[in-house]
This record gives sequence, C-alpha cells and structure tokens, in this order.
Amino acid sequence: MGGLRARSERAELGRLLEHASPRSPLAIRRGADGIVGRGEALRLTFRGAGRFADAAAAWREVAAAAEVDDAVGVPGSGLVAFGAFAFDDASAAESVLVVPRLVVGRRGDDEWITRIGAEGDDDLPMHETAIDEVRVGLADGAIGRKRYRAIVAEAVARIRAGEAEKLVVARDRVGALPEGGDVRSVIVGLGRRYPDAVAYAVDGLVGASPETLVAAHRGHFFSRVLAGTAARGATPALDAEIAEALATGDKDLREHRFAADSAIEVLRAIAPDASASEPFPLRLPNLWHLATDITGTLGARSTLDVLALLHPTAAVAGTPREASLRIIRELEGIDRGRYAGPVGWVDGEGGGEWVIALRGAEIAADGAIRAFAGAGVVAGSDPEAELAETAVKLRPITDALADPLP
Repeated sequence: MGGLRARSERAELGRLLEHASPRSPLAIRRGADGIVGRGEALRLTFRGAGRFADAAAAWREVAAAAEVDDAVGVPGSGLVAFGAFAFDDASAAESVLVVPRLVVGRRGDDEWITRIGAEGDDDLPMHETAIDEVRVGLADGAIGRKRYRAIVAEAVARIRAGEAEKLVVARDRVGALPEGGDVRSVIVGLGRRYPDAVAYAVDGLVGASPETLVAAHRGHFFSRVLAGTAARGATPALDAEIAEALATGDKDLREHRFAADSAIEVLRAIAPDASASEPFPLRLPNLWHLATDITGTLGARSTLDVLALLHPTAAVAGTPREASLRIIRELEGIDRGRYAGPVGWVDGEGGGEWVIALRGAEIAADGAIRAFAGAGVVAGSDPEAELAETAVKLRPITDALADPLP
C-alpha cells in the first residue's frame, strides 16, 4: 500500500453527479455541496469485529505514504476515500474504503477537481454523462408486514422480561435494477426531496441519511443523534401539535435518551470538552425526529477511530449494546449487510463526514435491491405503530426509485 499522489486544483464543474459512473457512483452530497468520485485508485476491504480499527490503521499507512498537492484546502479536497461499513461484526457484507482516481467537489463558492493515482498512472479525464431515469418498484422481502408486527411484539416481551431496555428492529423491501439502470437518478431524487439530508452512494449503498454519526475538520467534530419519530401533520397547526407531543411524550423521550446518552458517553471519553444540546424536534419533509447535537474537539484522532467506538449507537441497535445486537440477530434472522452502518468519506488527516446508512438501499452487482427501515422499540411500543413508522422511513428510497427525477 502507499505511494498515491493526489493533486487538487480549482475547476468549473457543472452538475457534480454527471461526473460519476452511472452504474456505480461514488457520492456524498448535502444540497448543492459535496464530493463525487469516479474510478478506483485503491480499494481496501475489511471484515469482522476489527473492521474499523483495521481500516483506521490501513488508512494511516496510505495517507502517510501519499504525496498530496492541495491548492484548494477545504473539507473534501486533497486525498480522500469513500467508505461503507457492515452493521454487524458477524455480517458477511464487505466493509470498504475506496480511493477514486478522480474526485470533483463543491463547497459553497469553492469548486475543485482532484486526481489520484500511483506514480506513472495516466490521469483519468473528466467525463460528463447525462443522467437517465430508472424506475423500480419494491415488494416485501424476508420480513413482511405480518412478520414485522410479530417481531415487534416479541421485542416488547423481551424488554418487559428485562433482557434489554430498547431494541431497534427492521424490515426489508426488495426489487431489481433494470440492466444499465442509472443509479445517479436515485441520488438526484433523494437530494431534491430531502435537501437537508446527506445523500450517499458508496459501493452500491445508496440513500439519504438525516443522522450524522461524526463530521470533523481540523480536529473539531459534530455529531447528531436522532431517535423518536412522528409523521408530519397535514396542516401547520396539526404539525405543530405533533412536534410538541414528540418533544414531551414519555415513550419517545425515553427512546431518545437511550440513544443520546450512549453517544455522549462515548464521545466524552475521547473528547472531554464534548457538549450536547437539549433534545429538540427536527423537521424533515415527511417526519419529525427528536434530535441532540454534540460538538467537541477530537485532536489527532481520526474519524475512523471514532466510528470504532460509536457504532452501533442505541439509535440503530438498542440498549445495552451487546444484548440488543444478540436479540436483533435472533428476531430478524437475516443479515442487515451495511444498512445502519457508517457511510461517508475520510481525508488524509482523518477528518471527514460519516452518516448512518438509513433511508436507503443496497444495490448488488447483479442489480438486486434490498431496502431496510427500522423502529425503536421500548416497553410501551405498539406493533402497528412501529410498522407505520417503518413505512414512513421507507418512503425516501421507495419514492426515489419509483419517481427518481420529480
């Protein structure tokens, strides 16, 4: 490993996604800003319980050996890798860091292109292609509606028996990408509908996440914890009532505190100056979430080091962590793959932006699509209500696949 050269220079780009591969795009975007990659200068793969630590060590080695010429100097310029990690230690899914040969980026008024390769590599030229629509419908997968209600009921029984305090259980929907389907259109559809979320596409994992696991630049970090959910109201008055009920309701506050407290505990252990906001209702286009923001200083630590400690949060697994993971495996009976795992990018200094892979789907090499959505279950949870919550959470990817360019 090592020996990469990365050169960033300012450029005029047009539409970022038109620079990405139609079938296997690399992209992390929030609104008009973000980075998009094409090609592979380097691909690192990891599995098992040590995947985050192994990735952090391997990336340090790559970054230390790299020669970087960065005339732009903003988050996302210079040497970067896109990454996606499996949810479960026992997952058969591969965790990856992919260094593209070409990266285009935009942050505010800054636009740039980065070319990355080993010594002697020819530069990959910029190449723009128009984005075509792809339309896909989804059907119930291994966990249909009836089975999901039964899983939630069993999760409630396990919690009341004292085996856990909170469990996040998920269900899946499946489909098939048409041959030659342009995955970039799905990212466009997600971005248009959910401009405040982070739209992501890494190694077949595609979605739009509202939950920032950790974002860091020059040692300062931000993290947002989401847990507790309600559908938006049909009128402004009803919407306001729903937000108020979410912020004061016992069930949602208990669910949220499990997730927020676990994240704060981890982050304060590595960043004693970490401070957290009070929980607040966060408005998204189709639902409300309870949110807590955490900020602080990481110093020399890499965002990959933080992932090793934070994942999985109680927002996607439960409390306590090990017991919840064991029960989830038993109840769901399937491999989540990279659903609810970290997805994002890391730079040569260890900074970057990582979100939780939510509101999305995995698209396999053969075109098979599998989308997941989960709900947090506590002692007072109702199976029908939790099923309805997963339906709301599936809407972003379902709509983007069915009508990708609204």
